[in-house]
Amino acid sequence: MTELKVSFASINPFDGMTPEQPGVVRNLLGGKWFESPHERDDIPDPLNGGSFLRIPDTTDIAPFIESLRACPKSGLHNSYKNPQRYVMLGGACARAAARLAEPDVFDYFVKLIQRVSPKSWQQAVGEVVVTRVFLENFAGDGVRFLARGFSNPGDRPGQESRGYRWPWGPVAVVAPFNFPLEIPALQVMGAIFMGNKPLVKVDSKVSAVFEQFLRLMIEAGLPASDVDMIHCRGQEMARLINMAKNDLRMVQFTGSSEGAESVSKAMNGRVRIEDAGFDWKIIGPDYEERWLDFVAWQCDQDAYNFAGQKCSAQSILFVHENWTPHLLDKMEDLAGRRSLADLTNGPLLTWTNDQIKAHIDAIMSIPGAKLLFGGEPLTGHSVPDCYGTRQATAVSVPLEAIAGQHFELVTTELFGPFQVVVEYADDQLATVLNVMERMSHHLSAAVVSADVKFQQRVLAATVNGTSFCGMRARTTGTPQNHWFGPSGDPRAAGIGSPEAIVTTWSGHREIIMDQGEIESDWEIPPIG
Repeated sequence: MTELKVSFASINPFDGMTPEQPGVVRNLLGGKWFESPHERDDIPDPLNGGSFLRIPDTTDIAPFIESLRACPKSGLHNSYKNPQRYVMLGGACARAAARLAEPDVFDYFVKLIQRVSPKSWQQAVGEVVVTRVFLENFAGDGVRFLARGFSNPGDRPGQESRGYRWPWGPVAVVAPFNFPLEIPALQVMGAIFMGNKPLVKVDSKVSAVFEQFLRLMIEAGLPASDVDMIHCRGQEMARLINMAKNDLRMVQFTGSSEGAESVSKAMNGRVRIEDAGFDWKIIGPDYEERWLDFVAWQCDQDAYNFAGQKCSAQSILFVHENWTPHLLDKMEDLAGRRSLADLTNGPLLTWTNDQIKAHIDAIMSIPGAKLLFGGEPLTGHSVPDCYGTRQATAVSVPLEAIAGQHFELVTTELFGPFQVVVEYADDQLATVLNVMERMSHHLSAAVVSADVKFQQRVLAATVNGTSFCGMRARTTGTPQNHWFGPSGDPRAAGIGSPEAIVTTWSGHREIIMDQGEIESDWEIPPIG
């Protein structure tokens, strides 16, 4: 069998994981890699249904809990303890980024992502590039600068208040399937930068990717004991969190809203969440033909890249009547180019065809709803039945339907190549804004307009954490140079930027230095 490891030039992920020679995935605990005595047999190859990975089915969680307990609340480092680690981690980032820039290493990760979470070459490339540039951003003194504090003068000589960023200590990261490298890499490294020791669990369908990234980081100088990685079922991770909740200081969860609420309850709110996003885009009244092709292309990218399986995917599109039908015709043409052959459309790893059909049928039953394009399952493939496939699909729903009794149905997220299109007129903008106000999750959004008054009216009335504005506005494709995360929830997690890392992975600590001389004639004052 093929043990996956960092020998990038000699292992091609496509050739190294077959039913005859499956890839072996291992847990990391206490700085050592080891296999589990039990393996999962329910994760089929997403392209042909075969067996292609040996994934640990870990049930012995006690050692992982003991490892968490070994990390103090003050973390592995802070501004007073082991500050040399900030510099050490900056060096590890520099070396890992350099490795990811090597063509064979770069291609290895692109192909590995495609192998376990089928997406187009361009989409997988973007994930590796974001991760590499993230590491470049925090190379050298980048990690040290994350711990920047402040000071204020006191009331007398020798007194000064100092603010510090302080680690949580033992933490956990739970990451989803859709970005098998980018999400866990950025969150886990952010946790480590701030002095925490994370236990990471990535969706087992794709966890081989992050295992390889950890091997790369360890090769680049990250101490292997800085992080533990467990491959297990979701219910086992839930059991671990419940058993360790008195030792875990915080859990960062990315995934479904149901999972996020469950973790939040178990941890009594000690969570940072990036959960479901029914993400909207609104196209303003200022139609210009010169923008048509670009806006249509961006809508196609936002709704259908990686078969719509992005937390930032465009779920609902509000289109001003000035843009229809020109925009919808262009979008249909672009959607028709997508296929399974080049993975511009692909398997849906969390929805089956029966579930997709039931949801589309329910929306189509709304009075006035109509199918704009798509709607059928893909044919001529060997994707197993546990994974759905669907043409890039759009359904038009009247504004009064979503503003009325069908709101909950229409705003239910289908994690696949599906979007709802709603047309509106000038005098209906207030109704559209009211629909946005009623939405429960506020991840990404786009305001497509060059009209400043329109931009300001929409932005002033909405709260989405990552909002793009202007004629080039999008909902997806977030790079590493700005915050990405939801808003409107005090538990919201950020990812990517220094602000995101500091806010998510550290707390504020104030230390007041009071070291002045005590006057020789000082007396104990009256009680009062």
